[in-house]
Amino acid sequence: MSAQETIKNQVTSHKVVLYMKGSPDFPQCGFSANTINILRACGVNEMFTVNVLENPEIRQGIKQYANWPTIPQLYVDGEFVGGSDIVTEMYQSGELQKMLQP
Repeated sequence: MSAQETIKNQVTSHKVVLYMKGSPDFPQCGFSANTINILRACGVNEMFTVNVLENPEIRQGIKQYANWPTIPQLYVDGEFVGGSDIVTEMYQSGELQKMLQP
């Protein structure tokens, strides 16, 4: 399976998917930590996370998949939401909380 097929499968098989540096318990960059903290503040307890540092093909492939150059990248219901800055803005406006409701 190609990196693009793997990514498509991941983002369509889970409600909330975060491509990040590190893990939720040990984020390896401030932007990834910020995004995890926001998701937790929104009450998201179950999310599928991918540590891009463990897989160079996924790390490069996710940038091409969404045509977005930075990591982290958040997907909800198979749709690309954005990176840390966009997630922060959406959280502050209340838009992210609405999107993440069951």
